[in-house]
Amino acid sequence: MNKRFFITLCICALFVISMAKGKRVLFIGDSITDGAWGNSKVWNASSDQRDQNDMNHIYGHGYMMIAASYFEALYPEEGWTFWNRGISGNTLDDLALRWQNDVLNLDPDVVSILVGTNDVEQALNDGRTIDVQTWDKKLRSLLNDVKKQKPMVKFVLCTPFVAKTGWRGESDNYPQRQQMIDSLVEVFVGICNDYNASLVPFHTLVAEAIASTPYLPANYWIWDGIHPTPAMHYRMAQMWISNSELVY
Repeated sequence: MNKRFFITLCICALFVISMAKGKRVLFIGDSITDGAWGNSKVWNASSDQRDQNDMNHIYGHGYMMIAASYFEALYPEEGWTFWNRGISGNTLDDLALRWQNDVLNLDPDVVSILVGTNDVEQALNDGRTIDVQTWDKKLRSLLNDVKKQKPMVKFVLCTPFVAKTGWRGESDNYPQRQQMIDSLVEVFVGICNDYNASLVPFHTLVAEAIASTPYLPANYWIWDGIHPTPAMHYRMAQMWISNSELVY
């Protein structure tokens, strides 16, 4: 075999191997992750109703897009694959209904989950509280389904949050909202410990951002009590990148 040809072949092989080793990273959750990815014109459009070939809008316009762009821009040789599977309005039960199509069928190496605020919203609208033990079991069941398929999967669990701003912050039921969010945060922390998952404490990030900028209204960071502004999405992406342990 020609020596130059052999060297070229080896270089090509190394490139293919490098590209093949890239982690497959899936973000799933509600509107905070969604960001109208896939150029969605309907607020809660399912994944199969979105344009998954539109690279202008493939990641939406939130923290997920910023985090994915960071890894793809700075580590192109790693061969990353990212998916956004956030859908506005989703609760944990909604995630369960699409878990096969939007998670298991994609066979991800890393699954990032941010969910809970719509569960709280529904509970408040129904005049009830969340059954935290049942919620905990449902989330663990979903994680177990992934681990059965891919034992070495990595979970990145992002905590839900709320801020005393906007109409939700001004509502009489804000203390109940905060209490239920806090209980779901405890669920995420417990699951992280049991599953050796990475924790991204967005609730702490939001609280600290508001407390550290008393010269700004709270809606500079969270505009309606639950949805981040662009400034907060950027900080969320920074925290996700730092806590996800993806760089290798």
